[in-house]
Amino acid sequence: MSIKRITMAEIEYVAHRLAKETMNWSEPIPDFSTRFTNALERCIDQPFQSFGGKNFYPSLIKKAAILFYLMIKNHPFQNGNKRIAMVTLFYFLHINKKWISVDNQELYNFAKWVAESNPKLKASTIDAIEKFIKVYMLDLK
Repeated sequence: MSIKRITMAEIEYVAHRLAKETMNWSEPIPDFSTRFTNALERCIDQPFQSFGGKNFYPSLIKKAAILFYLMIKNHPFQNGNKRIAMVTLFYFLHINKKWISVDNQELYNFAKWVAESNPKLKASTIDAIEKFIKVYMLDLK
């Protein structure tokens, strides 16, 4: 089964909107149009990059982990990057018939940890994200 990509339109109409409506808390999420040009596009393209016919991120978990990492660390939005990354992760897994069953606060705390991680430890942080996803991932029927 091929891994389905998440699109800009899906992030705008699903992930961004859901994060804005359900996770606005004390810091509002700005409108989608205020995102930083090309930053989001790079985040959603990188999990599907390949060279010489070999995928850099060959599995769903690896693609989900790098997507989550980049959505947090590359700051494609003025505010709300962790919240939008969380919803994007849920949606990306959902369109690929998976889900993560994790408490929202635990996921947010993990997202904060990723945000605060040292960029020099990118590979280790992505490994930790992969492990986190593996622990909580379920098959959808």
